[in-house]
Amino acid sequence: MDDEPTLTQRLRQQGISRRSFLKYCAGLASMMALPPALAPKIAEALERARRPAVIWLSFQECTACTESLTRSFSPTIENLIFNVISLDYHHTLQAASGTHAEEARRQSMAQNKGRYILVVDGSIPVRDGGVYSTIAGISNLDMLRETAADAAAIVSVGTCASYGGLPHARPNPTGAVPVSEILPERTIVHVPGCPPIPVVISGVIAHVLTFGKLPELDDIGRPKMFYGQTIHDRCYRRPFYDRNLFAESFDDEGARQGWCLYKLGCKGPTTRNACATEKWNQGTSFPIQSGHPCLGCSEPDFWDAGSFYQALTAPPVDVSKWVAPAVATGVVAGAAIGLANRLRRAKAARARQPLTADDVKTED
Repeated sequence: MDDEPTLTQRLRQQGISRRSFLKYCAGLASMMALPPALAPKIAEALERARRPAVIWLSFQECTACTESLTRSFSPTIENLIFNVISLDYHHTLQAASGTHAEEARRQSMAQNKGRYILVVDGSIPVRDGGVYSTIAGISNLDMLRETAADAAAIVSVGTCASYGGLPHARPNPTGAVPVSEILPERTIVHVPGCPPIPVVISGVIAHVLTFGKLPELDDIGRPKMFYGQTIHDRCYRRPFYDRNLFAESFDDEGARQGWCLYKLGCKGPTTRNACATEKWNQGTSFPIQSGHPCLGCSEPDFWDAGSFYQALTAPPVDVSKWVAPAVATGVVAGAAIGLANRLRRAKAARARQPLTADDVKTED
C-alpha cells in the first residue's frame, strides 16, 4: 500500500493541473454543502490519500447502480475518486471469475483488515436460509456477514440495499431485507435511489477519504449533504406550485408550459434526494424536467406506497382568491380605525381634556 502513488502523482500522470484540481475541490465542497474555505483542506487530504481497498458486493439487484456509476460523464469526481481507489472485487466489473474472483475478495479482506470500504447494492434474501441468491455457492447472507466483519465502513448503494427496494415489495417471496437488518450493530451509510445519482455514490467515498469518517446521517441513515432537502424544495417547477398552476394531464397545455406535476402524482414534496440540483447525464436533466413526476424512489417502500400517478393530498388553495379581499378588508378597517381616533382627538382637544389611553384603539 505504501508503494502506491498518491492522488497528486496520479493526477500529474493524467495531465490534470493543480488549478483544475482545486476547482474540482471547490465544487466538491459546494456539493457537500460545506463552506468554500474547506476546499483547500479537501485538496490537501485527497492529495495525500493512497488507494483504499473497496469491495463491492451485488446481491438481489438489477445492476442499475453500477450502470449509473459507469455511465457518469468525464471529467468528474467519479473519474478522480474511482481512479485512485483499489476496486478489488466487483461482480460486474472484475475480469476474474469463479475461484479466482473469490480468492481476490478474501485476499483483499486479509491484506486490508479493518481498513477496506464495503459497498453493497441489492437486497439480501433470507427466506429458506437465503437459497434464492448465491454467489460461488455462497448465500448472499453468508457473504455479507463474512465481508462486513472487518470493514472500516459500509455503504448501501441503491434503494434495494438501503431499504429492500423492489425485491422487498409485496409479497416479497424471497424474504428480501436491507443490509441494515442483517447488520443492526453497524452504522450503515444509505445512498438510496433507483438508481442513485453517480455523484452521490462517489461523494460519500470522497467524504470518507477527505475527513476519515462517515458523513453526518439523517434518521434513516442517508447523508444529510445529499438528502437534507426534498426534491420539491429545489425543483425549478416550484414557482408554479406556489401559484397553483398544475398540469392536469401529460399532454395538456399546462404540461406543455412546464407547470407543476403535483396533480399527476409527483412525490417530490416527500422525497429527499439531490436530483433537482445534481441531475443526470452531465447535469442535463432529471425525471421532473423530462416531464414525468417523481416516483419517490429514494424513500423506503416507495413501490408499495400507492399509485405513482395519484396526488399525495389535495393541492394548495389558490391564495389569490382570498389574499386580495383580505388586504382590501384590512385597508378599509385600518382607515376606519384611524378616522375614529382622529375624531376622538379632536373631541378631546375641544373639551380641553387630556387624552387617555381609553380614547385610543390600536391601528394594528
